[in-house]
Amino acid sequence: MMSDVPQSIPASVIRRLTAYLTRAQTLCAAGVEWVSSQELAEDLGLTSSTVRQDLTHLDFCGISRRGYQVAGLQAVLSRVLGGDTVWNMAVVGAGNIGKALALHREFSRRGFTICGLFDSDPKKIGKKVGGLTIQSIQALGPLARTRRVDIGVIAVPSAAAQSVADILVAARVRGLLNLTHVHLAAPRSVPVVEVRIVASLQELAHAISLVPCRPAR
Repeated sequence: MMSDVPQSIPASVIRRLTAYLTRAQTLCAAGVEWVSSQELAEDLGLTSSTVRQDLTHLDFCGISRRGYQVAGLQAVLSRVLGGDTVWNMAVVGAGNIGKALALHREFSRRGFTICGLFDSDPKKIGKKVGGLTIQSIQALGPLARTRRVDIGVIAVPSAAAQSVADILVAARVRGLLNLTHVHLAAPRSVPVVEVRIVASLQELAHAISLVPCRPAR
């Protein structure tokens, strides 16, 4: 099932919509019924005008002096972002990052089911990681097809990333999450999201360098 994300929504807005969804889920769990744009802005380090502008992309309106009904906001955001769908995932690479992902319980609570963990190292194959057994990379294609895997998470050494991506594409996985340092070539019909942890750290280091040092206590 495809999500209802309109093609016209900028990527920067989509990233903020995911933050609004996470916040709405937290508020719902706490029994909060209403939230204002100002409260969302303060919680997420934004301005209230940014929040209001972002939410105009949704078929959902707030109420004057009350704000947004939290359960309704969560439902609309979930539908738009695909959070009301169960997405099957395969993690390729059973190193520290891959194993950490396989053990992360938050994925299943957000609608992402890891149905397979794969590696090419014979010493790892057959070992258990949480409720998963590490499988050979040769089993990736058949499982991706039979379980209808939507998302392939690539957590292998950079040199192997493209070959893994090719296997996932051939198995008709619908999207790739790239945790390596290399750019991946994939058909336009298979979106690739690249997670750049080191680049983000460098961006943060630069931002820190621009802020005057606080006096020592």
